[in-house]
Amino acid sequence: MNKPEQPEKQACTTAVQAIEFKDVSFGYVAGKPVLSKAGFKLMQGESICIVGPNGGGKSTLIKLILGLQKPSSGEVLVFGESPRKMRHRVGYMPQYLSFDPQFPITVMDVVLMGRLQAGMLVGPFKKGDRIAAMQALEKVDLANRARSRFSELSGGQRQRALIARALVGKPDLLLLDEPTANVDQTIEEQFRNTLRSLSAEMSIVLVSHDLSFVSSWLTHVLCVNRDVHMHPTASIDGKTLQDIFGTEIAAVRHDHECPPGDHVHHNG
Repeated sequence: MNKPEQPEKQACTTAVQAIEFKDVSFGYVAGKPVLSKAGFKLMQGESICIVGPNGGGKSTLIKLILGLQKPSSGEVLVFGESPRKMRHRVGYMPQYLSFDPQFPITVMDVVLMGRLQAGMLVGPFKKGDRIAAMQALEKVDLANRARSRFSELSGGQRQRALIARALVGKPDLLLLDEPTANVDQTIEEQFRNTLRSLSAEMSIVLVSHDLSFVSSWLTHVLCVNRDVHMHPTASIDGKTLQDIFGTEIAAVRHDHECPPGDHVHHNG
């Protein structure tokens, strides 16, 4: 007996939006907007760098993506849903981690914090949690320091440990707030290589004051100064940056051209 023919599977060509802002405005004080009618889209698999002056709205943008703040008007979507609903698909690395250097917390302990869910009591962690933590440490080349005290790590190693904490939940979107602050140039280059490797697996949103950090693996820059505009990295010049920061500043260095038909859009 002949087997019934199976319907031919069709390849899925629908592009997935990792982040979408629809005319988003937000202000901590009524009448003083931090963001005004911000609109942009970031497709899954694409990575960007957020730049702008202090107080321009960069941190607020990250809080909105994480669902820690709600827009005064407009809508924020993460993978097509509300940010709170999709928070389990987002990894976050803060600029600093406050800790007591005398407290004997290990690198593994820090990374395991990323496995905690809302309402979950601290420990005991399951075997799967520890396996995921070790895999995350391997991705940032710190597996050999898993049992070391966090306080014993160098500045660059601490940054990589915090990335591992953000990765342990196996996110599809990674948010990093000023990840190169207070690290020297050699460590910064190693860090850049780590992020370039990770960008092949997930979308990365990187907040940075360091415009030289924008490199070939980041094709777009999101310029935030109350208004929000997305630019291909290759199109950024001194005039654009002067408009954003309100002062003369060196242009972003780049060594590539943006690929044709890119999926990142802006509203400005």
